[in-house]
Amino acid sequence: MDIDAWVWWLIVAAGLGIPLVLTAMPELGMFAVGALAASVVAALGGGIVAQVLVFAGVSVALLVVVRPIAARHRAGQTGHASGIDALKGRQAVVLERVSAAGGRIKLAGEVWSARSLDEEQVHEPGSQVDVVDIDGATAVVM
Repeated sequence: MDIDAWVWWLIVAAGLGIPLVLTAMPELGMFAVGALAASVVAALGGGIVAQVLVFAGVSVALLVVVRPIAARHRAGQTGHASGIDALKGRQAVVLERVSAAGGRIKLAGEVWSARSLDEEQVHEPGSQVDVVDIDGATAVVM
């Protein structure tokens, strides 16, 4: 039984695609695309040297082009704060005197219990404060 070279390249592509799914390593997917390109060269009658060069060229090109784009995309995802993290750094209005012992603020349209970050600092009603942290259900302000 004589299997054509393009079939072998398809087998290599599938062999690289399976670990890609199991390990979530995108580099394996780029090598699998390189193997598919080499399969096309083999089907068009290209020699083994041309097949290997196309495999290496396409794989390296994808690594050089796609990885930096993916890294930038992955790094940009952390910019969307939600939940409690979205409240940190926002301004609030003091409703009841806030000291280290406690108080009340209006934060994002809701009334929150609050305490001052600095034990000596006191915030009077009507003043603006910055939310530094959320400790349970209490906003820590300054």
